[in-house]
Amino acid sequence: MSNNEELDRATGERTVEKLEFRLGPFGAAVPLLFFVVWAITISVMQLSSEVALVLGAVMGVTLGLLLCKSKWEDYAQGLFDGLAQPVGVIAMVAWFYAGMFAQILQVGGLVEGLVWIGSVTGVEGGLFVALTFLLAATFSTAVGTGYGTTVAFCTLMYPAGVAVGADPTFMFAAILAGAVFGDNLAPVSDTTIVSATTQDADVPGVVRSRFKYSIVAAVPAAILFAIFGGGGTTTEEASAGSIMESVSANGLIMLIPFAIVLILALSGQHLLTSLTWGILSAIVLILVIAPGTLGDIISFNPDSDNVVQGALVSGLTGYFNMAILILLIVGAAHLMRLGGTMAAITNGLVKWIKNSVRRAELSIWAIVAILNSSITINTAAEIAAAPFVKEIGEKYKIHRYRRANMLDAVTSALGYIFPWGAPVLLGWSTIQTIKEQSYEWLPVVEPTAVFPFVFQGWFLFLIMLIAALTGWGLRYEGKNGEELKERPED
Repeated sequence: MSNNEELDRATGERTVEKLEFRLGPFGAAVPLLFFVVWAITISVMQLSSEVALVLGAVMGVTLGLLLCKSKWEDYAQGLFDGLAQPVGVIAMVAWFYAGMFAQILQVGGLVEGLVWIGSVTGVEGGLFVALTFLLAATFSTAVGTGYGTTVAFCTLMYPAGVAVGADPTFMFAAILAGAVFGDNLAPVSDTTIVSATTQDADVPGVVRSRFKYSIVAAVPAAILFAIFGGGGTTTEEASAGSIMESVSANGLIMLIPFAIVLILALSGQHLLTSLTWGILSAIVLILVIAPGTLGDIISFNPDSDNVVQGALVSGLTGYFNMAILILLIVGAAHLMRLGGTMAAITNGLVKWIKNSVRRAELSIWAIVAILNSSITINTAAEIAAAPFVKEIGEKYKIHRYRRANMLDAVTSALGYIFPWGAPVLLGWSTIQTIKEQSYEWLPVVEPTAVFPFVFQGWFLFLIMLIAALTGWGLRYEGKNGEELKERPED
């Protein structure tokens, strides 16, 4: 047996422990580096999509094969070892359950129920903008999808807010800010799941530990939206009543499954257990009380290309591409370890960091920020940054909760700020569509105009920078994974 292989006597399978590349450690980084360059390029060209990102990851892995000096079969085995790591599989399965849960809540009319609250409060102008932020934050925390929140609230709340005197730019910003809140805090959010699993942390513990950061950002954000969000004009043509006439309070019953998932998850139940009970309770409520039918949940249409349809199917298919992408990026990160890239990067950073935990956290903050500024789909950027966060964090014994919070907060914040970000462009295109189809009077806010006012995102981004500089909330990791206030000795 070669030094690059060891035989697992129990299974008879071999695992590769080391690979050699042309260009040394840099050659081992080519698969992931190519993906990052590819993602930035297609983003600048406004051609970004999940399928395109998957293609970039496959091309990067292929380039790595061509640069490998070791046996190609060893390279392939090393890649498969990476693909089989629990971190990717756990995140993938959790996404599927979270996606089904989110779709069922939407079938049950949760967004319409929350919008109904806005329609009956009678608030106008800036107060309506602040209320929109709070409702969007509630919805995104319940369903765990910032993208879905952006589309739903741009479709319903945005025109209603403009109709009652809210400033259009601040309305759009409030919706994006609410999406940031839930994307960061929701136990069922894709970024929460990735940030936890990639740092070997449990989701309930991560959510409990990051609540303080989310709230500290949300309070001033809500105040600013209330103060500055009322610069619009109320028009008779844009009647909020006519816009809201199709919504009802019935969908609010879907807050019960959300509460069940939240309570179970934070009480220590496994996320899949929590989501299963949430899905089952939501289905029962839809069949008995809430809007929707069994056909909305699952139906069979032999005359369609998609024979099986409904919320359960939509929840699964919405994450297929991202599931493939996370496996490929996790595999590429494993190749970097085998080729010595992770060790080389860590050693290089350690020379600057020395023994300063603050510098270590600043490095983590900067790496996550740079990747999220470049890659428009925030979950993909988070997956790419995760190996570096773990490597540096473990080196300086930073607790896994803290690492996950730094990774997720910066990712969630920047994903909804930059004009080239996928959710910002998604919201912008949604507003354009409803203007063309329903409301000719509706103003369209350009992505370049909204980014300074996504307060939750900016505050969260700055709070994590302050946390890194001051050590606020910093906890170290003990031998058994416990949280320590003082750094343990090596």
